[in-house]
Amino acid sequence: MMKLTAKIMMAPAMALFLVASAAHGEPALFPKGELSTTRNHTGDIWLKELNVGDDVFDPSIAVADYGPGAKLDWHIHPGGQVLVITQGTGYYQEKGKPARLVHKGDVIKSAPGVEHWHGATPSSDFSYFAVTPTQKGKTVWLLPVTPAEYQHAAAQ
Repeated sequence: MMKLTAKIMMAPAMALFLVASAAHGEPALFPKGELSTTRNHTGDIWLKELNVGDDVFDPSIAVADYGPGAKLDWHIHPGGQVLVITQGTGYYQEKGKPARLVHKGDVIKSAPGVEHWHGATPSSDFSYFAVTPTQKGKTVWLLPVTPAEYQHAAAQ
C-alpha cells in the first residue's frame, strides 16, 4: 500500500515536470500517443497510456492531447479522476453546473461517480495528465456533448 501511495503522490510531480519542460521550449516528456478511434468523443484526441490500472498498481495514468474543438462525451469515473492541465485551454463541466474554463497549470478533481465532460476550446489545443483510480470500475461512457451544450460552455 505504501508503494502505491508513493506512486500516486509522484503523479502530480511528474505533471509539473511536464509543464515546466513545455514552458522552457523543451520537447514534451512523453510523445503524443495514438489517435483515438473510439466512439466516445468528437474531434481528434491522442492518448498515451502510461499505466493501465491493475491489481498491483491501481490507477490508470495517461496523457491526452486534444485538437481544437475536440471533446469527450459525458462520462463517469467510479473511482474519481484528477486532471493536471499541461497545455492549452479547455472546458470542464459537471452535470447541473456551469462549465469551467481551464488552463495550463490547473488541477481538476472529479469526484467518484460525478457525470462530467472535458474538452478543448474551439481555438486551442488542450492537453492533460490524468490519474484515474480503477478499483471501483472503468470509465462509464454516456451521451455525447450536444452542440448546444458545447456552445453554451464557450459563451460562459
